[in-house]
Amino acid sequence: MTERWVIHLPVTAADLPAAQRLARVVARWTGMLPQADPGETTVSAEDDQNLRHRVFCDRLLPGGRRCLLRADHDGPCSRRLRR
Repeated sequence: MTERWVIHLPVTAADLPAAQRLARVVARWTGMLPQADPGETTVSAEDDQNLRHRVFCDRLLPGGRRCLLRADHDGPCSRRLRR
């Protein structure tokens, strides 16, 4: 067993897109903490927590940093948010 612990912070939203938007905001905010790994953020239905939906793209960019765009985005990966 590792000496790492994961914090599960339940927050509710009305639907999957709203949950993903909220998760992106929370993950980006906590991204300033060295302990946080926002790239691994997922959301799930309250009654089916084994089926998780990725919030961010899981591709690694040169230098080992993750893409900041949403999961299943169109186009190339980026460290900058698209507007």
